Parts: sequence; C-alpha cells; structure tokens
Amino acid sequence: MTNTVLHKADTRGHANHGWLESHHTFSFANYHNRERMNFGVLRVLNDDVVAGGMGFGTHPHSNMEIISIPLEGDLQHKDSMGNVAVISQGDVQVLSAGTGISHSEQNKNKDRAVKFLQIWVMPNKQNVTPRYDQISIGDLEKKNELYQVLSPNPEDSGVWIHQDAWFFMGNLEAGVSQEYKIHKSGNGVYVFILDGDVTVNGQALNKRDGLGVWDVDCIQLKADTDTKVLVMEVPMQLP
Repeated sequence: MTNTVLHKADTRGHANHGWLESHHTFSFANYHNRERMNFGVLRVLNDDVVAGGMGFGTHPHSNMEIISIPLEGDLQHKDSMGNVAVISQGDVQVLSAGTGISHSEQNKNKDRAVKFLQIWVMPNKQNVTPRYDQISIGDLEKKNELYQVLSPNPEDSGVWIHQDAWFFMGNLEAGVSQEYKIHKSGNGVYVFILDGDVTVNGQALNKRDGLGVWDVDCIQLKADTDTKVLVMEVPMQLP
C-alpha cells in the first residue's frame, strides 16, 4: 500500500534571527517536532535566507552528507580542507563531512540576500575521508524534463554522496507531466516544490510544499502552472 506524508509550506518550523530567516521541514535547532524528525535518511531540509554580508561562522560537522542548492544570490564557502568557493543559482554543492570538517558560509554580497536550500542526508558509510565538490547544473538542465543532479555514483552526471540517493530537478511548463521511477527497492521519494503548483499522485501542491511517498515503484507529476521542483529519492531504512 502506498504511504504518503504531506508537509504544507506554512506548517514548517520557522526561525528569524534577523540576519537569517529559515524554514525547517524537519526538526532542527530550536524547532523540535517529534512527527517531523526525518524522511528516511533525509534528515534536514532547510529553506534559508541570509541577509547581505552576513552568514554562518566556522562550525563543525561529521558523518553527514550536506548538500547546498542556491536559489538566489551567491554563497561563499570556506572549509578546513582548504576549499574556498562561491556557489550561485544553478550550482549544487556537496560536502561529505565524514571524520570531521569545519566550514563557514557567508553571503558574498552586501546589497542583497542569498537564498538557498541546506539538505542533510545520513550516509551509508561512517568516518569516510571528508570531501568537497560542486557543479554547475546548467549543462544538465533539460526543459520540461526531470534531470539528475545527485546520485551514489561518481561516474554519473551531477554530484555524488555516500548514500543510495538520487536527486532530480525539473523546470516544467504548465500542463507538462513526468513520471519518476524509483531507482532502488526500499527507497521513498520526497518532492519539494520550489515554485509554482504541481499535482503529485493526485495531491495538489503549491510553492514550498513537500510530499513524501514510499512503497511505490514510481510517482506521477503534473505541472498545474509553470513550476520548479526538487525530487529527492532516499532509502527509508535508517542506517
């Protein structure tokens, strides 16, 4: 039997620190909801807005796959491995924290906010060597199709992580339908609407809504308006 969980945009956790406004799909920091700890190994889905010139100071991570997807603006990254980089809309960044790293994230611009998704996925291997990567997805993007931006396979298109997870994005015009087929048995799919209105398996979704679906072989998406979506397939069994 198909199982689903619906998270409407206005039911997410919310924190406003002045320099940072964040919406939490799952429990994070001071937002704790026993019913929203994770979706399978998808542990964090934060929708962050950082004010001009502000950012997250240097802080540590370990044994987590951290994915950042800028939606507007430019985010400056520095880490203890010596990486210094800027990621912008159209990029995807991945950080395998493994045995431990420290990093900082700053809004590169002082005159406008940066908006980005911060996503944490629990890894299937502990204490790996920390790793950093980023790509521009411009060459991968396909109009009115779902296109892969993350997988478990280094040789595939997009970035890769230490987990049997696949991320796809889509820019779909109104009326376009797409079928997404599950890559691995036991995985579920979490669909997050970046913009517009979409119907997934008969459930109407709007901007920043999320829908998790599992115990299925595929899902059906139909764009009700011009829309942007993020499809995250992850194992439902915790490591």
